[in-house]
Amino acid sequence: MDSILAIVGARPNFMKIASVLGALRGVDVPTPLVHTGQHYDETMRDTFFQQLGIPEPDVDLEVGSASHTVQTAEIMIRFEPVLERFAPSAVLVVGDVNSTMACALVAAKKQVPVIHVEAGLRSRDRSMPEEINRVVTDQVSELLFTTERAARENLIQEGVADEKIHFVGNVMIDSLLRNAERSVPFRSSFERFGRLQLVEDGKYGVVTLHRPSNVDEPRVLTALLECLERVAKRIPLIFPVHPRTSARLAAMGRTPSNDSPLLMVPPLGYLEMAGLMKHAAVVLTDSGGMQEETTALGVPCLTLRENTERPITVTEGTNTVVGSDPDRIEHEVAAILTTGGKQGKCPEFWDGKASERIRDVLLRWLRLRGAIEEKVHG
Repeated sequence: MDSILAIVGARPNFMKIASVLGALRGVDVPTPLVHTGQHYDETMRDTFFQQLGIPEPDVDLEVGSASHTVQTAEIMIRFEPVLERFAPSAVLVVGDVNSTMACALVAAKKQVPVIHVEAGLRSRDRSMPEEINRVVTDQVSELLFTTERAARENLIQEGVADEKIHFVGNVMIDSLLRNAERSVPFRSSFERFGRLQLVEDGKYGVVTLHRPSNVDEPRVLTALLECLERVAKRIPLIFPVHPRTSARLAAMGRTPSNDSPLLMVPPLGYLEMAGLMKHAAVVLTDSGGMQEETTALGVPCLTLRENTERPITVTEGTNTVVGSDPDRIEHEVAAILTTGGKQGKCPEFWDGKASERIRDVLLRWLRLRGAIEEKVHG
């Protein structure tokens, strides 16, 4: 019987795999789940799995944290025997984290077709580990599902055959729309943080930071924090602190304080974060997924990076790329507070049905593949 081995590794993957697995429920194609353990915060992992209805993994590789090279190598070493044990018809990977590329490479080496959800996104910045992961994964994939039409041109320019590419929309938005009514009002999330009682709906901003380029160099991180503290004197900024960022702040001697205008809080679950973004006046982030989610929610977003692999959030959505220049950041926040920010639109096929389109393509592909094998061996 055909089966598809699905891979999940880090928080950005969870929202994507949830909607894909949901669409595949009820069809006669088993989809065992492998969690690489790249996201090593077990509490947050469990919260996301429960809130998004992701089944418990059939295998947890328990890789944990390490350098990009060591983590990628460890995933490959641990995944190979799992792939041999399950002997699937294909391996399905999502996004652009180390687990995505590592498992795709193992599958390709073992002649197992790779299916890549969220293919073809490009920042043109090879200094980003995620960009390397995206390019390599796409080169070894047999089926490539894209979130925006421009991704097809990126792939064709890199030599990917057109018939392998399928524009289906954005599975991140599937999860967002499916859980919209379940999102947790931010007051319920933060009732234990006294100062947040003074924050009003629509009159606060949200901050997230986790990219190495923003948080690993103390000088850069300090400049960003000082800029955000100045912004927070104009509008309250709620800052759920990523585990990576928390470790960097602790090393610098910076811890959450009632003296800071930045309202630093621990990481949030998926439903809590969705509720927080939903009613924000502005989101300042270096996250790729949040650029997409804010566009779908119609919330102004300022991307604290020099580029984006999701250009449609800028050309059609509510996103503006501002880099890490403090003057530019403060200017753009001031403009949003004055004008309400960009009035974008939801891009094509960001309609909550991307996973259904993926399911339909997969089923046709499996039937065709089976027919070809039967003809060859018959």
